[in-house]
Amino acid sequence: MKSLIIFGTAEIAELAYFYFTNDSDYEVVAFTVDDEFVDNDSLLGLPVIPFSEITNKFPPEENAMHVALSYSKLNQLRQEKYEQAKGSGYKLASYICSKSVIWNDLETGDNCFILENQTIQPTVKIGNNVMLWSGNHIGHGTVIRDHAYVSSHVVIAGHCIIGNRCFLGINSTIKDFTTVGDDCFVAMDASVINDLGDGSVVLGASCDTFKYDDKRARIIKRKYFGI
Repeated sequence: MKSLIIFGTAEIAELAYFYFTNDSDYEVVAFTVDDEFVDNDSLLGLPVIPFSEITNKFPPEENAMHVALSYSKLNQLRQEKYEQAKGSGYKLASYICSKSVIWNDLETGDNCFILENQTIQPTVKIGNNVMLWSGNHIGHGTVIRDHAYVSSHVVIAGHCIIGNRCFLGINSTIKDFTTVGDDCFVAMDASVINDLGDGSVVLGASCDTFKYDDKRARIIKRKYFGI
């Protein structure tokens, strides 16, 4: 098996450890973080090494690395640490869950983290350092550029372009042949039907909530359920 170091010690790092350990040909041998964030010397029974020491203890000639960070600072932090690890000479390993539907023409960059139940159609291209949480539909001919984060149950229709460092929230929808610029934030439940310029923000519809004793709640229940 190939040896792997995980950059990070928080929730995403522990998930990466689980997926790589149970569904890849990598063996996780250590964790690493920047020196000032080392607060324990071990995690999940493995050593936590300050990043300043990692190349000496686990050299890049013998180990790969995976940067397991979330979308902090609209993915800028993950990009920064990705570039830091790559600049230290490490090959950055990607994970693609075996419990997804993909085709053999899928193109992916390095340090991707693609979880279960994806439907990724033909001729899709995914850049470097992209995270796809579980249960998404990625339509044919779509391009997802570097450092993007796609939450769960997102629908990206065919021939879309998703820009660098974008964040797509849970249950958001991107219409076919749509271009989403760099650094865009598409919120949960939002629908994108037109091209977005760099830095755009799209909010989902607000959700009205009525308490059980509200007259409107009783009318709606009676209309839909006969109660």
